[in-house]
Amino acid sequence: MDAEQRRRELTEAVWRVIRRDGVQAASVRAVAREAGTSMGALRHWFATQDELLHVAMTRVVERARSRAEAAAAAGGPLVPRLLRVLEEALPLDDERRAEAEVWLALTARALVDPALAELRDRSAGELHGFCTEVVRVLVAEGVARADLDVDLEGERLYAVVDGLAVHALTRPSVLPPGRARTVLAAHLATLVDSS
Repeated sequence: MDAEQRRRELTEAVWRVIRRDGVQAASVRAVAREAGTSMGALRHWFATQDELLHVAMTRVVERARSRAEAAAAAGGPLVPRLLRVLEEALPLDDERRAEAEVWLALTARALVDPALAELRDRSAGELHGFCTEVVRVLVAEGVARADLDVDLEGERLYAVVDGLAVHALTRPSVLPPGRARTVLAAHLATLVDSS
């Protein structure tokens, strides 16, 4: 087994513990037990609980970014493609729901963990920046109204994406995946020049 695969498996064990038992239970001992390995073997990869949690949060960001990049590279008409990219931030299937659950739990922990707070803020900044870039591209390509305030609309788009992610995760019966997609598409449509 290569090192990257082993690290990925151990990270997924951290996720399972967090999703089942909460962040506070994600100790080196609990994760080692979940991964079916010894504490010594786990410490070879992750020396502390803080490192376990940081890697778990980093992996959420990396996976979402990788899927978003693939969606952007897939081609096709601009607006549907941008919509697919933005959807990668939403818990629309089991994989993204698992990531979102871990993300939300670690975001709460970030209130008292400066390393997690730094990672939370950096990744939130990336999403915010991407939302602003979406608006900028829509305007530059003549798809959106030329008079849009790019920064303001980027902030609004970020608030919609982030809010949908939280609501779809915490109230899935009220905001199921199809409805979350519809709301996001409707918001994106408000940016498009209909004249």
